Amino acid sequence: MDLEPLEQNISYTFTNKALIQTALQHSSFVNENPAKALEDNERLEFLGDAILNAIISHLLMTRHPELKEGELSKIRSLLVNKTHLAKVAKQINLGQFLRLGKGEVQSSGRKKASILADAFEALLAAVYLDGGFDQATLLIQHLFEDFFNTVSTPWIYFDYKSRLQELVQAALKSQPEYVIISENGPDHDKTFEVELSVGDVRTRGKGKSKKTAEQEAAKLALELLHVQE
Repeated sequence: MDLEPLEQNISYTFTNKALIQTALQHSSFVNENPAKALEDNERLEFLGDAILNAIISHLLMTRHPELKEGELSKIRSLLVNKTHLAKVAKQINLGQFLRLGKGEVQSSGRKKASILADAFEALLAAVYLDGGFDQATLLIQHLFEDFFNTVSTPWIYFDYKSRLQELVQAALKSQPEYVIISENGPDHDKTFEVELSVGDVRTRGKGKSKKTAEQEAAKLALELLHVQE
């Protein structure tokens, strides 16, 4: 199989071609070809899982020094779960390059999320072994860039407003109140400041939208109320 198109898809050319070949060999293929003494990709998958977690952790910490450990963990879990990894694998058409057993081919194994995710982790490990940690990091930066960009608005993943509302309804039998106290900047680039009041707690949040400012104020209120992530 010509693997050059896959190398183009990931913007990396292997020096040791055996590594990329092993990364693409599913256990079903190896089991059906015992005479060839092939190695499946499970050991590389094991290594790739660890490397992926390390790279994602490092990139999130570097890009978002404002996020706490609990927030970073939640975002990382979204990035490294099988469903998301399968989507990334589909971006590079990884399925078409996999070596699968006949049974897996017939059951649409090239589209299975679990197989795609495992193969992607194996491919990452192969890049790491062939080119080092920096090359593996470049691969993740490239393929995960769109997702990293969305993390610039972390309230998408952590709905502080809803969490605060649930808390105060149970404890105080009241509702948080949000008031816009300022709008600055031109129409295309406004910054909103919102004041939140609930019980004896008063906080303010800023953001490029009212919703972002409200979420920031709610997050600060939760911190004052000592609610842990």
